[in-house]
Amino acid sequence: MGLRQRFVRLAAVAVALPMLALAAPATAQELAPEHVALGRKYVELTDRAGIYEVALIETAIESQRTILRQNPDLREPVDDAISTTLQHYAARKGELLDQFGRLYALRFTIEELQAIVDFYETPVGAKLAEVNSTISSDIAAVMQVFQNNLRTEFFARVRSELRTAGHEF
Repeated sequence: MGLRQRFVRLAAVAVALPMLALAAPATAQELAPEHVALGRKYVELTDRAGIYEVALIETAIESQRTILRQNPDLREPVDDAISTTLQHYAARKGELLDQFGRLYALRFTIEELQAIVDFYETPVGAKLAEVNSTISSDIAAVMQVFQNNLRTEFFARVRSELRTAGHEF
């Protein structure tokens, strides 16, 4: 999955999160503020890609292209409007990180989150957070090659099995 696709999915998740929070059972929504804060701290410690900022920039570029395709003479006003809009949304990053933190708080106890945060505050944890996105991209590339090879090999093996059983196609 490419970087752009990953960010588009993250943006979709960001839109869906408030609805998911409302749909969660009442007991799951009653989390202590320090519990959610630990979840958010984990998110902050591991967000090396700056997903919120990248999503904003990509959305700004997409909006600019769409508007300028329709009216290329609006370059300067569009740039100004986008700058103003980016400032508005930049101030809202905390809302999204709070929602992410809440998701972790729903799945981990305070003690577990504290242990996770403690780990990511160590040099090894910081290194893991730093290289995770690169490793994820590398894994995606390896997986793509594996799937391409698997499709060919799997199909050939199925055909062989069918031939062995006396079926031709």
